[in-house]
Amino acid sequence: MTATADWTYQVRPEAWSREHVANLFSLFVLSMIMNDGRDEAGILHLALTSVAPLGPCRSEAGYLPSGDRLVRTPAQGAPDTSGLEDRLRHLRGSEGQVPVPGREWGWAFPLNSGDGVGYLVVGAASQPARDEHFLVQALAQQTSVALANAVARRRARKNAGELRRLNEDRKAVNGRLATSVAELEHQRSVHEVLSEVAASDSGVPGIARAVRGLTGCSVAVEDQFGNLIAWTGPGRPDPYPKPDAARHEELLQDVARRLLPLRVGDRLVALAQHRGEVLGSMALVVGDGHTAEEEKFVLDHACNALALELAHLRNLAEVELRLRRELVDDLISGTDDESAYARAAAVGHDLHGPHWMAVVEWEGRTDDIFVQAVGRAAAGLRIRSLFARRSGTAVLVLEGQPRSEALHLAVARELGPGIGSIGIGGRCDAPAKIPRSYREALRALEVRRLSREPHGVTSYEDLGLFRMLGSGGDYQQVETFVREWLGPLMAYDAAHHSELVQTLFQYFECGGNYDGTAAELAIHRSTLRYRLQRIREISGSDLKDVDSRLNLHVATRAWKILGGSPR
Repeated sequence: MTATADWTYQVRPEAWSREHVANLFSLFVLSMIMNDGRDEAGILHLALTSVAPLGPCRSEAGYLPSGDRLVRTPAQGAPDTSGLEDRLRHLRGSEGQVPVPGREWGWAFPLNSGDGVGYLVVGAASQPARDEHFLVQALAQQTSVALANAVARRRARKNAGELRRLNEDRKAVNGRLATSVAELEHQRSVHEVLSEVAASDSGVPGIARAVRGLTGCSVAVEDQFGNLIAWTGPGRPDPYPKPDAARHEELLQDVARRLLPLRVGDRLVALAQHRGEVLGSMALVVGDGHTAEEEKFVLDHACNALALELAHLRNLAEVELRLRRELVDDLISGTDDESAYARAAAVGHDLHGPHWMAVVEWEGRTDDIFVQAVGRAAAGLRIRSLFARRSGTAVLVLEGQPRSEALHLAVARELGPGIGSIGIGGRCDAPAKIPRSYREALRALEVRRLSREPHGVTSYEDLGLFRMLGSGGDYQQVETFVREWLGPLMAYDAAHHSELVQTLFQYFECGGNYDGTAAELAIHRSTLRYRLQRIREISGSDLKDVDSRLNLHVATRAWKILGGSPR
């Protein structure tokens, strides 16, 4: 049997017409059902179940395309047709006869869905009539149309989904683009503001104010030691806390390792570094809230501007320090007054008027930091000064005479325990007199170092007899002289815990006045008479004798300068 076999009608025309019309109506209804929104599998299943009511043919299997393959859907109760795939491929999209197990006749109708070509395979016990073949062929065509519509709907849904995804992606891209534009605009404004601050020469406070305006946060700027340089905004601690040195150093190292601003408590901290050296830090007081990336960006770039400003200030300070050091060296060596006045004015110091030279020596300290600390100590006493490092000491040209131990106490506050000595020279009213005052300060420092109490301040004006001594440091003759005249009294005081030498010193200082001496010693006149009598007895000296009185007075003065007792 071939695909072109001649079919003959098996029923009368009038009967065929009624049955044919009914079948056509069924096909019309079936077409409507197939196009009610079903998917391909549902349409194929409906086609498979609709073959039998149309005549003697029975559905054997349906095939839908899937890429290069045909996916088989067997009809219920039909024999196995799994070996038809190769035969169907040979049909190349046309209909034709195919072998069906257990059937005399088998036929494959193409189902062209627009997604590829599938097939509806039917079988019958014998070759069907032409009108029966036509009805199954019409069913296949309706199924193809329904499959094409289903594929179109599926593609439309897919395209709609893809379009929605593309629209969402476009919105997301537009959102990211808008965010990027906003970020770039913000970054541009940050650069402009910080550039304007740098150009305005408003310094560190100006940078802090700019950051405050950009972030709305309070801003703290500290030096590398944690000392406050500038603050803007509310909430400034008063007094500003001084951090523990070790912990502060650990914090700086932690921030430096991260290379980004670090959250520390309620602050966001970043470092101002120049050529790998930490010059200071800036912190935003952000509280407990979320830290925005914009704030980190502002802080990071502000620290770059801060680093340049701090480096500039350091360079200026180093230049000024060098100029001051050179000026102090020249003043000590001797220079003309006019040149000295002009150079001092260039570094902001007025050399007109009385000045005093001071030389400071501190145990274990000889560097520039020590010299700067001494300068700060003088400034803390509201004494303007020029200072420099010379031979392991700090040399100061003071515009004012420091009070007694005030300078020593001020330096001790800067450097720690008072294990240092200070010598102060005499007054000089012109730069030409400064070398003399410097030599006097060295003399006073030497006497202080060699005394029984080497830590403290000695003024040249208080040296008395020691002004006449050379600066070689040989005080053996003085000590011998003191022991010669005061030896028995010092021995008695040491053995009996008395104060005969101090009493004699005060007696001479008061010009031999009983009342004045007793008042200074806070003792009664009778006690003073008793002590003076014991002094005469123990020393063997006559206090009324002019020579004895002079030698005893000089000896007590030397005893006092040497710290209360010669060594």
